Amino acid sequence: MRPLAVLFLFLMYLLATHPDVQQKLHKEIDATFPNKATPTYDALAQMEYLDMVMNESLRLFPIAGRLERFCKKDVEVNGVFIPKGTVVLVPSFALHQDPTYWPEPEEFRPERFSKENKDSINPYIYTPFGTGPRNCIGMRFAIMNMKIAIVRVLQNFSFKPCKETQIPVELDFQGIIQPKKPIVLKAEVRDGTVSGA
Repeated sequence: MRPLAVLFLFLMYLLATHPDVQQKLHKEIDATFPNKATPTYDALAQMEYLDMVMNESLRLFPIAGRLERFCKKDVEVNGVFIPKGTVVLVPSFALHQDPTYWPEPEEFRPERFSKENKDSINPYIYTPFGTGPRNCIGMRFAIMNMKIAIVRVLQNFSFKPCKETQIPVELDFQGIIQPKKPIVLKAEVRDGTVSGA
């Protein structure tokens, strides 16, 4: 499964299982793009709640469970000697779930990424795309594509869990983080018509 598809799938799962968040996001989308207007770059960049929801989704379900870096020279970090040639692993998933940095880390709380809270987040603890000069080169492109997809889908649909929805979702950590079993949700056309997803 492609990374952006997995991210989109997890985000729809989180919205389906948190209807209050989904409703608030629908309101922001409808206010920003009345009458299902086509999303624009500038308007998407100003959508604070969409940004909060995406960041929290990436915290809970980062695309890669760990980052790997190759040490090009001997270095000492906080008293730990790392010899040249060592592969250093950064456990993104574990850091994103660490209660030292995230109160009740298993909870989906987009407000963690509000303007008031965002500056208190350590950029070396929240690393869904890596960080620093070697972060993911496609990060901005991926985020903008995800925002467009989310807005276009949520302009037309809302999502709910159904009897086949696995709660909580079991994860597979082979390669990219993805669900062990397909995520099944009920999609409702926003005019009230129900269909399967």
